[in-house]
Amino acid sequence: MVFMDEREDGPMKGSFTRRQVLELGLGSTILGACGRTATAAGADTASSKQEEHHMPTVKEFNAYGEELERELVLRSAPIAVKMLKSEADIPKGAYRPKKDKNKHYAQCQVFSLSRRDRLTVAMLKDDNWCLGPLLAYGLVETPDMPAGNPAMQYKRFKYGTYVGILTAPLKSAVFEPDLVMIYSDTNQLRDMLLSLKEEEKPKVRSNFFPISCAFCITNPILDNEYWINLPDPGEYVRALTQPGEMIFSIPVSKLPDFMDGLRKFYKESMFAHEQMMMESDFSQPDIYKKMFEGWGMEHSK
Repeated sequence: MVFMDEREDGPMKGSFTRRQVLELGLGSTILGACGRTATAAGADTASSKQEEHHMPTVKEFNAYGEELERELVLRSAPIAVKMLKSEADIPKGAYRPKKDKNKHYAQCQVFSLSRRDRLTVAMLKDDNWCLGPLLAYGLVETPDMPAGNPAMQYKRFKYGTYVGILTAPLKSAVFEPDLVMIYSDTNQLRDMLLSLKEEEKPKVRSNFFPISCAFCITNPILDNEYWINLPDPGEYVRALTQPGEMIFSIPVSKLPDFMDGLRKFYKESMFAHEQMMMESDFSQPDIYKKMFEGWGMEHSK
């Protein structure tokens, strides 16, 4: 395959620029097949400058939440997450399980209360009924544990840094979050991943093992990277996650760019708003036609 910014001979000269290929969502798959992955990725990264965004206001965060629910057609609200440095950071009206109703929850249950029941919930040490978040969020001192113990696999905040965690639906949160969590099905997750900038895609991290309430909070905040997590068995049983749900964590510093990319994806990508079908000889995108023609193969008209 020949790009417009390269040599002008060959069967498909002047067909597509690297950027057009990348924006079509095929990215390094096609570029790699042509033996040019590293060069193309480097050129694209160098040619596109990181846009600088101001930190969104609370109202802008709320608008993001409403837009995400609408465009992704989510079953539940994206969650705004803030790590609490003191009780003074807890907004008026937030639900405090132990103080308000003498109840305890696992953190995964509180995620469900925020995304499904639309509650703002503050979880401090004494509100917890599960081991994982106490250790991960640095609410208790870590005991001596043997190497390989699941509690040692995720990153942990330093003990005493925070007194708790605050969660709320993003579209109604009254605070600036540190992180946004989205529970989605795999189709919605695919759209979010395809909408990322090409240079961001290799940096997406993932975890498919317990403890999900730890990996979806501490790792993305400390790494400042996107993270995908599979809800663990405890979350499935106690917090009633649905079959097929995944957790996508977005550090707040990446949220404005993420929103820009998602809007662009739904407006321009050939993979957006596709209808399901099972049809032979389906209508091919133009780039497929060009490549099939160059290989001397039949293609759609």
